Amino acid sequence: MSEIGTILLAAGLGSRFGPEPKLLARLDGKPLVRHAAEAALGARPRPVVAVLGAHAEAVRGALVGLDLTRVDNPDFRAGLATSLRAGLAALPTSCTAAVIVLGDMPRVTAAHIDRLADAFAVAAEAPAAVVPVQEGRRGNPVLLNLRRLGAEIARLAGDHGAGPLLRGRTDVLEIAGDPATALDIDTPDRLAALHSDPA
Repeated sequence: MSEIGTILLAAGLGSRFGPEPKLLARLDGKPLVRHAAEAALGARPRPVVAVLGAHAEAVRGALVGLDLTRVDNPDFRAGLATSLRAGLAALPTSCTAAVIVLGDMPRVTAAHIDRLADAFAVAAEAPAAVVPVQEGRRGNPVLLNLRRLGAEIARLAGDHGAGPLLRGRTDVLEIAGDPATALDIDTPDRLAALHSDPA
């Protein structure tokens, strides 16, 4: 069976959120990034690599006590692609796939991550990626097949994840998503709406 790791992207500036570090904003008594980290650790894929950049020390503090591999990305200002590459470089070479978890998606659970891994494991032919789809739109987290996509990911630049690589491919497996796989927290208003609607 393929070895699958997890990369938690927690390096971004979150500039749309305002001057306060977005990943440290609290929901249900915990920083957003800790929600994402605990979901990743509750799922089966191992290891879990957290990529830190902006506000690295504060984010590191928010993750204290968790069984994560922490990696600093000094180039985080150059965009998300650098963090994705830093996370992949920290995975063991035995990992043939990786689940990419975003630090600002606090309603994603371990079950969402395990569903991606399960779909990848049982596919008749290993897809390039497994992505959740909610109301016709692709969401996160996603699973990337490093054997198929590794060289292309290495060439990514700017503030892009794997989305541009997957567009138009016929070997991407889409599975059912839900509101959690479509919800990221970009602004204080979105966080406030989540506070008022805890479901």
